[in-house]
Amino acid sequence: MKQLIPLCLAALPLTAQAQEPPCRLALAMALDISSSVNEWEYDIQLLGLVEALRDPEIQEMILAIPGTQVQAMVYEWSGYVQQDLIVGWTRLSTVEEIDAFADRLSQHWRIYSDFPTAIGKALEKAIDEFDRLPVSCAYSVVDISGDGVGNDGPPARDMWPALAARGITVNALVIAGAEPDPVAHYRENVITGPGAFLIEARNGFEDYPALIRGKLLRELAPQIILSSPADHR
Repeated sequence: MKQLIPLCLAALPLTAQAQEPPCRLALAMALDISSSVNEWEYDIQLLGLVEALRDPEIQEMILAIPGTQVQAMVYEWSGYVQQDLIVGWTRLSTVEEIDAFADRLSQHWRIYSDFPTAIGKALEKAIDEFDRLPVSCAYSVVDISGDGVGNDGPPARDMWPALAARGITVNALVIAGAEPDPVAHYRENVITGPGAFLIEARNGFEDYPALIRGKLLRELAPQIILSSPADHR
């Protein structure tokens, strides 16, 4: 990994203020709260993400390139207008900042529970939030989770041009088992951008904590961030 650090640093934008560390990655994490997600499943998502952020290996990966930062935010999504911030863009450049971010996330309570699945609107929310980034970041990633196909609002594919224009990659963690098959739907219609990938939870939400940890390690690793562009699949 040390051999990759100079390359990654070379890709970072200059910051206007010397005290603000350059941002190597902006990561938006989107949690599914559609009606198909019960309270136990929601808690597994939220607390699984909290525990992942507190994991020493994840924290080490966030801080892998000294003198840089990661910008992170978390929001939840379901129907056409049900997309809400949990924690807005936050600088992660120290263990203390990461722990504080995880603590804020752990205090959140679910807002909605009875709305459909508007994946396109969830991605539109991500685009809006990336347009509000407080600093320029070298790479931009949406980390979206879901357990069903889109059934409300515009198709997720309609967001691909705007995502591409901003250089945003969309990765997914998909809970398998529903019909129509959400895994195929996300693979063919949702993930997009350089290095995009999908992780399948074959055993339902109980797999989520371990898989989100592995997914974050993959997204945060400098060698993955520097990967060559991929197609929509």
